[in-house]
Amino acid sequence: MSRTPASVWRNPVHFAAFGFGSGAFPVAPGTAGTLMAVLLYGLLPTMSWPVYLLFLLLGFALGVFLCGRTAADIGVHDHGGIVWDEFVGYWITMFLAPTGWQYWVAGFVLFRLFDIVKPWPIRWLDRHVEGGLGIMIDDVLAGVMACACLQLAVVYL
Repeated sequence: MSRTPASVWRNPVHFAAFGFGSGAFPVAPGTAGTLMAVLLYGLLPTMSWPVYLLFLLLGFALGVFLCGRTAADIGVHDHGGIVWDEFVGYWITMFLAPTGWQYWVAGFVLFRLFDIVKPWPIRWLDRHVEGGLGIMIDDVLAGVMACACLQLAVVYL
């Protein structure tokens, strides 16, 4: 992995794309970014599902911009420290999840599993879609798959 560019600490777009600094963690920055997403999720106010869906759509759109701009500025397509995509992926995982720390943990584990293993079509998208959308789309789909698994677990376990 490339080391953290100095611009992360002085450019607000880069700082946000790097998960407010969590992506600068020297080991497993994607996991560190997802842990930051869990903390931020805990700070979110209670929202109805339509409002939460709007929050996700805005987070995705912002992420396409943040990740694309940062990648272009630093000259690395999907630098490991760019973790805004992990934020949105985890928040998608938690869509309609029941309250409780056990669901936060299960969502974390499921999202990281799908994000790391990248089953089809996640891996294909990761390799074939460029720019900010390319950085975001694999984590979005990992979040959708993790959300589906979490919802199935809630219903059947």
